[in-house]
Amino acid sequence: METAGQKENKTIVKAAGTVGFATLISRAFGYVRDMVIAFFFGAGWVTDAFFVAFRIPNMLRRLVAEGSLTVSFIPVFTDYLSNKSKKEALELANIVFCLLSILLVFIVVVGIVFSPIIVRLIAPGFGDYPAQFALTVFLNRLMFPYILFVSLVALAMGILNSFKHFYAPAMSPILLNISIILAAYLLRDLFTEPIIALAIGVLVGGVLQLAMQFPYLIKFGFRPRLDFNIKHPGIRRILMLMLPTTLGAAVYQINVFIGTLLASFLPKGSVSYLYYSDRIVEMPLGVFGIALGTAILPSLSRQVAQGRIDEMQKTLSFSLNTLFFLTIPAMVGLILLREPIVAVLFGRGEFSPLAVTKTADALLCYSLGLWAFASVRIVSSGFFALSDAQTPMKAAIIAMVFNVVFSLILMIPLQHVGIALATSIASAINVLFLGVVLWRRIGAFLDKAFFLSQGKILFSSLVMVAVLLLFEWLAPFALRTGEANRIGWLVAAFVLGGGAYFTASFLSGANEVRYLLSRLTGNRIKR
Repeated sequence: METAGQKENKTIVKAAGTVGFATLISRAFGYVRDMVIAFFFGAGWVTDAFFVAFRIPNMLRRLVAEGSLTVSFIPVFTDYLSNKSKKEALELANIVFCLLSILLVFIVVVGIVFSPIIVRLIAPGFGDYPAQFALTVFLNRLMFPYILFVSLVALAMGILNSFKHFYAPAMSPILLNISIILAAYLLRDLFTEPIIALAIGVLVGGVLQLAMQFPYLIKFGFRPRLDFNIKHPGIRRILMLMLPTTLGAAVYQINVFIGTLLASFLPKGSVSYLYYSDRIVEMPLGVFGIALGTAILPSLSRQVAQGRIDEMQKTLSFSLNTLFFLTIPAMVGLILLREPIVAVLFGRGEFSPLAVTKTADALLCYSLGLWAFASVRIVSSGFFALSDAQTPMKAAIIAMVFNVVFSLILMIPLQHVGIALATSIASAINVLFLGVVLWRRIGAFLDKAFFLSQGKILFSSLVMVAVLLLFEWLAPFALRTGEANRIGWLVAAFVLGGGAYFTASFLSGANEVRYLLSRLTGNRIKR
């Protein structure tokens, strides 16, 4: 007979699997998108302008929507579903939808009007190059409405995830990537500055993402109507959480954004090197870290609403253990295979061998922090479920201070690589601080079995390292010529490294492998 905790873990794994699979497909399209951008536009001042212009509304989306609204909305909405009624919960969701729409329209108008000031603040180094500054401002104005569409998508995600539906929100980013790819191919020759086509693709992609959510929202009974009752008690609860949650949930993106600002003072192409390397790290981060973070918040919120703190501890331990089992080998693979990965993904067209090397250097330092980037989503969810947004905010401020200090120190000798390393260090400080505070708040949520499992993960990772180093020694990637040979080498490295890791994990008796096998075969394996 399964316990409630075991059933909840199965719900989390199923939801994380759905989100992770959708994210994997989305990230694959994202890489195709970035390959297209790299091929047509390379890594220079024009792409720097686009990435900075796009990062501004994208950052606001992370802060206003995913970073604050979603994580403060889900605990309150889940409480209404658990302790009140579906009708009252949907009424709250409708009010939030209306109020958010008004707020977003205001933000878009302000962003467009004050775009020159915003760009000068975010990338002050661009001010010395009038053509680059003017292009960045134009692109930023063109893409700013994207925040309206994609933030409403984030609200839809909160509603649907609370109803245990994860598919539509997770799949919608694919539409954005396809839109940008098609725009690059079909529209670039229509503009004096071809990169404007990418901005058009971003706008169209935002509209398509939002349109995809409505059939599923209607299925669960959500039909928007005008209601601006800001005095609703649920609104007050959400607002009390939103401001501190903005920093607490989006610390990684804030740190990357700080890196963009500082990189604008470095040699041309530095912003692009950081962008491309960050995009690679986001694959395992999205498939594992964000997927589990998305899946766990509704479950933790239900457990807190029902007073099941002991099960909350077990859920956190299970989720972190699963996360590290998947993330640590991904981190090892990115570090050892960084240059082949960058070369295969982007090393063609205008993307020079020098750009490959510099992007791979940044990828090394971002990869060192992958475990922290991913686990902060899990640990922060524990605080959000407890309706405590103050602690993640404090941790975020501490992390940002360390990020700025280390970036300023390391960017002088290491340039853009130092910025990537500082981001990883700051994220590690953030998650360790949160972990200690949460431990004191709810009690020990990592038991002896968790640490025993980490030993098995370490052993399996070392086996993976040995196999990959032997493969590189026997068949060096540097000798690979031709697109097919390079791709074949990288695929072989992934298969050998992944096979070595999972084989070693199975032989060492790792429960995660046995559980995965039971899910794949349909057999119940005692854990």
